[in-house]
This record gives sequence, C-alpha cells and structure tokens, in this order.
Amino acid sequence: MSVSLPAVPMLQALGLTKTFAGQPLFTGVDLTVAPGEVVAVLGESGMGKSTLLNALAGLEPLDAGRVSVDGVEVSGLAEATCAHWRRAALGFVFQAFHVLPHLSVAQNVALPLLLLGQPDPLRVADTLAQVGLVGLGDRAPRTLSGGQLQRVAIARALVHRPRLLLADEPTGNLDPATGELVIALLLSQARATGAAVVLVTHSLAAAARADRALRLTPSGLVAA
Repeated sequence: MSVSLPAVPMLQALGLTKTFAGQPLFTGVDLTVAPGEVVAVLGESGMGKSTLLNALAGLEPLDAGRVSVDGVEVSGLAEATCAHWRRAALGFVFQAFHVLPHLSVAQNVALPLLLLGQPDPLRVADTLAQVGLVGLGDRAPRTLSGGQLQRVAIARALVHRPRLLLADEPTGNLDPATGELVIALLLSQARATGAAVVLVTHSLAAAARADRALRLTPSGLVAA
C-alpha cells in the first residue's frame, strides 16, 4: 500500500555520495520517507547498503550530500551533538541482534530510556507486549529463540519512540515464518508510532511487504 508523502517528510536524504578505497561506493542517492512509511532497500552484497544506513544515522561520514530527519539536518551536526540526536531520535535494529547477554530482556529494552535519563518500566512492559513478549522481561537472552531475540532488538529500538528506525537485514538470521512475523511487526509499529523506517534486506518477500522497494546501485536508488 502506498503512503502519500506529507509536505515535510520524516527523512530526506539528498545527493549522498560515498567512496571506498578511492572508488565510488554509491553516488547521488536521494531518499524521502514519510512518517509511518516503510521503505525497503535491496542490493547485492558489497553495494554499500549497510554503509547507507550508517550514513542516514550520522555514523558514516559522506563525501557529499545531506541527511535531514524530522527537520534536523543530521549531516551538519557536530559529532557530540549527533550522538545526542541518535540517542533521542534514532532506533537501529541489527541483523546480529546485539542484545546484551548479561542483562535481562527488560533491561535490554530499557537501555535507550536509561541513556536519556527517562526510566519508565511501564513503557518497557508495554513495548514488550506490543512485540509479543509479555511475561519474558525477566528472562536471560540466552533462553530465547532467534525470533524472540530479534523482537527484543525491535522493542529496544522502539521504546523511546524514535523518529527514524533503521533495520539492517532484520530477517537474515531467521527462518521464513519468523521473518514474516518480524516484518509484520516492523510495519505495524511504524504505523503506530509514525516513525520513518528504512529496511535493508536481501529478501524479496520482506521487500514486497514494504510500502516501497528500492534497489541501491552505484549511481543511486532506483525502483526495484
């Protein structure tokens, strides 16, 4: 289903260019994403999809271009200021989960709120319920399945209600059925929170569930 873009998009990237070892990785990448919209980015390995996500997050310096999120020009922020912006406005879902093994499920999900100085156990419990993990807050990550761990990662990325949610191959370590559940969860949470979501994936099935699917090429993003 298509989503009409508002006058002020949640994410706007213009002319992003990145070189690696003296060779262009991608050039002239333009991307606009509305609040509540999920955009899938496809591409071969080594094309720079993860680098693009890092650039959108302000984690990767660009050779050219600019990134704005909810009216904030992220690409123009000083490093310390950008780190504070990421803490408040960004959610990142990693392929490898990056759930901290020495913390409980609830403690992992609570981390973004604690870093913001806004502890809120009720919001943590509500977010766990939204991702289907009711009653598992006290569990250790090692006792969970891969699909459950990915839902912990999604809950952690969503608990502070970010304006931008980036997901790097969130179904890459999951079986097809669990991957389908994870994509459905990302879609529903984007709609509920109004976050702009950019999903990097190799999965055509996952891309088909997004509002739009684009392919990253050396000369920019094209319709998939």
